[in-house]
Amino acid sequence: MNSTRRAFLGTALGAAAAAGLGTAPASAAGTGRFRRIPPSGIGMHLYTMRTTLATDFRGTLERLAEIGYATVGVSGRHGNSAADIRRMLDETRLKAVLEHVGYDIVRGAGLPQALEDIHTLGGKWIVVPSLPGSLHSPAGYREAAREFNKAGLAARESGLKLLYHNHGTDHQVVDGVSLYDILLAETDPELVGFELDLYWAANGGASAPGELFVRHPRRFPALHVKDMAPDGDFADVGSGVLDFPAMFDTARQGGVKQWLVEHDSPADPFASALASYTYLSRLRY
Repeated sequence: MNSTRRAFLGTALGAAAAAGLGTAPASAAGTGRFRRIPPSGIGMHLYTMRTTLATDFRGTLERLAEIGYATVGVSGRHGNSAADIRRMLDETRLKAVLEHVGYDIVRGAGLPQALEDIHTLGGKWIVVPSLPGSLHSPAGYREAAREFNKAGLAARESGLKLLYHNHGTDHQVVDGVSLYDILLAETDPELVGFELDLYWAANGGASAPGELFVRHPRRFPALHVKDMAPDGDFADVGSGVLDFPAMFDTARQGGVKQWLVEHDSPADPFASALASYTYLSRLRY
């Protein structure tokens, strides 16, 4: 690590400590909480870093690795091929665990290439990030569930698994039916899992994530760990109002393997990445 980066990390860690980020869960003493997120499970969803990736993809990965992140979720390649990104990941000792791929690609002729690319990246999950607005109805979500089962079968035959990433509108009740519950009920657990975005689940008024993990065991291998500011805006993980220890209490039942940090609009992506990592690495639940 060069001197500039050492200075950055030292200054930012000091600032995080001064602000109290992560200090509450840093020690298990007196809390009865002794579980922790395994270091190999703390990752960064790269949408958070899109502005820095656009100008210096490899440098961004290097700094994330220096902070301590072990894994990444790919969301936008910024002109790089899957092979290019895999080379940079290998050089920085990071591992891609998934990539976001559009619904039309997953349900269409582009699926085989998308699956091949995820193998090239070294990942194990292909993730649909959202559904078209035209499907925003119970009938539309039932159609999506059928498409997910078909794509999930192809993914399994390729040695991968299909996941779906939620937004707030997925948790709405339309005509008396929860749209998200349709996907949970009408997709085959052997073929389709979920990358649960904790902010959007809370924002959408869904059941508490901890309850989802119990009601639908082993269906949530990956999380987007995204915090909510008191005014409802996005926040660095650990600085907002979401009760992550309570959410994570049943994470093992939910099958969670990856805790991927995300912030949709950080003022300073690297400072946000550091603050969020500091909190999660110290968290006991």
